[in-house]
Amino acid sequence: MAGHLLKVSSLATAVFATSGFYLYNRQLNLNDLSVIRFGRAATTTVLISFDYITAFKHVEYDTEEYWALKSKVHLRSAERLRDLCCANRGTFIKVGQHLGALDYLLPEEYTSTLKVLHSQAPQSSMEEIQQVIREDLGKELSELFVSFEVEPQGAASLAQVHKAVLHDGRTVAIKVQHPKVQRQSSRDIVIMEVMLKAVHWIFPNFAFMWLVEEAKKNLPLELDFLNEGHNAEKVANMLAHFTFLKVPLIHWDLSTKRILTMEFVEGGHINDRNYMKQHGINVNEISENLGKIYSEMIFVHGFVHCDPHPGNVLVRKCPRSKKTEIALLDHGLYQVLQPDFRLDYCRLWQALIKGDMSGVERYSLRLGAGDLYALFACVVTSRSWTAVNAGITSAPVTRSEDVEIRNNATQYLPQISELLNRVPRQMLLLLKTNDLLRGIETTLQTRASSSSFINMSRCCVRAMARHKRSKAGCWGRHIQITLAESLDLWRLTMYELFLWVSGSPLGRWLTALLPFLH
Repeated sequence: MAGHLLKVSSLATAVFATSGFYLYNRQLNLNDLSVIRFGRAATTTVLISFDYITAFKHVEYDTEEYWALKSKVHLRSAERLRDLCCANRGTFIKVGQHLGALDYLLPEEYTSTLKVLHSQAPQSSMEEIQQVIREDLGKELSELFVSFEVEPQGAASLAQVHKAVLHDGRTVAIKVQHPKVQRQSSRDIVIMEVMLKAVHWIFPNFAFMWLVEEAKKNLPLELDFLNEGHNAEKVANMLAHFTFLKVPLIHWDLSTKRILTMEFVEGGHINDRNYMKQHGINVNEISENLGKIYSEMIFVHGFVHCDPHPGNVLVRKCPRSKKTEIALLDHGLYQVLQPDFRLDYCRLWQALIKGDMSGVERYSLRLGAGDLYALFACVVTSRSWTAVNAGITSAPVTRSEDVEIRNNATQYLPQISELLNRVPRQMLLLLKTNDLLRGIETTLQTRASSSSFINMSRCCVRAMARHKRSKAGCWGRHIQITLAESLDLWRLTMYELFLWVSGSPLGRWLTALLPFLH
């Protein structure tokens, strides 16, 4: 305890001494934003660390009082972290949103508190928006648009979106980057890196440096809106066979690295059950189609939209066809999966769906989990080890299982941190994507549905067959692989038909009738 306190006091002294020396030498005003951001981050880090060190001094471990107190400390710390993100904005909110999505990796107090960051993103003033447009497009708003709504449609950590009408009458959405984000982002990442290293020094079991590594790699891509436009076009072409998917068209003549102009798409958030009810949209159909989109991205193409939080996925009735559509927005963050990684991930999911424990161990090892393969299987599926062993397709998700998973997340946090530092970097964004998708499924009450596993299985079968055909040396082998693929897909279709009949009124009537036929 004394050693921990000495470390915290040494850290606090070093932080404030360094800040004072920096201010004195650079002769910066106290209101200089970068210095203030560093001071806030340092103060929050010291307060959270001190709280965890001192709060449990007089409480016996593993008692009811201990766990109640630990929950309070988690909540206090999460609120401090949330307040820091809201105060520093930009990159801090982006990372905070990422943490809020890690439902099965962090205590509930953190995830539930940080989830509000999706609705508390900062807004730039209209003067700032006009300045960015003037600098990047070289014209005034009136020269570009007939009308431009002052109130943004939505504000996020890096940008905000306004609705406008072009001179030819088309309605567009204009995504404009917050003017200070580009300049602050690299400094913010350095601040986070310093703070996380300090926390790791005080608490050696805390190993979340992967967060900074991911931010370093992904933030420059997310800040380049031309890259986002290219991603949108690529995924629209890649998934053109899904008629229920809507990706907004890009207006390249009105787009730059800081401005993205696209077709305006209206709809309700994918977690808004009331909107779906009012517009006659089938919740199960939406959940199934979302699963199809992501299974295709992950297993077949290895090009994955990694930010499917509800604000980026809309549902609507198409104005022309009146069919239900899913509109996918915000294409700034994609993960490109390496072929070997993608195929091993396919094989892992096939093993999980079949309940093949030797396969689960084998492919978890190949994906870098090592001796933590059991924990890895639980993290990937968001299921308990009991459910994984029983077969995730046969064991329904229960409230008690969710509670067990959350309790285990707290208990095994050091092992989870080690696992996340051990697996390939591309796995981290996949885990984030999985958590966001499961959050949507939980809200829609469609988690672990049989249709989602069937769609995943179809994509895995197709991906493995495509890989085998690429290695086949003769036409005979090509035909053999294609026939085997067709047979596997037919079996899945028959199984899906069986499940549909079993769940229909006719199936229930036949089931009730069977005992009388014996």
